[in-house]
Amino acid sequence: MLKGFWGEEMEHFTTEKWIDFVNQVVATSEKSLMEKHLERGCKRCMQTVSMWQKVRQSAAAEGNYQPPENSVRLAKAAFAGAGLKDQRKGAGSRIKVLFDSFLQPVFEGARSAGTTSRQMLYRADPFQIDVHLEAKPGSNRILVTGQLLDLSNPDIIARDTRVLLSNMRGQVVHTVANQFGEFSGEIDNSGDLQMTFASPGGKPIVISLREALGRLPEEIA
Repeated sequence: MLKGFWGEEMEHFTTEKWIDFVNQVVATSEKSLMEKHLERGCKRCMQTVSMWQKVRQSAAAEGNYQPPENSVRLAKAAFAGAGLKDQRKGAGSRIKVLFDSFLQPVFEGARSAGTTSRQMLYRADPFQIDVHLEAKPGSNRILVTGQLLDLSNPDIIARDTRVLLSNMRGQVVHTVANQFGEFSGEIDNSGDLQMTFASPGGKPIVISLREALGRLPEEIA
């Protein structure tokens, strides 16, 4: 019990009560008593109210920050593809491999020593996607370049298609195809690589590559 400015004894309200007060869920009669308590100059309770008012304002402001719909759709597609087995190998898959340099015959020991580049060509309606991976010298980075062609209308370049690169270790790189359908991005080489392509109004295409460039020479014991 404390004394106010006029010598009257004041009883503090609990923190839970002040939270309800800030959220305006206390009874009218109790709210009146709490307001009088603050008017009497209780610094302790005024500080409590001030703190929870700031918390409420921050929470209300947070709700105003909504990501763009396209970003949400792209992220959902990426997470959905993360748990799938290499869908491009399925006979009924929407994604077909037309060419992969990793599937070409190589001399014994070459694959185990790691590779510095990889070329791939995919058919993923309505696109044909040409992808080239290259290890950057002196670093553990992969340069990903490529081009998209809209097969439904060869006269239309797949410009403005959003490309998301993920190394499946928490790093994500965003880029956008230019007026020629070309895209480019760099990402840390974790071994895995997931590419997501999303055109305006189209269904995202997810391509996952395990051992994107194999094991790099410096990773081999």
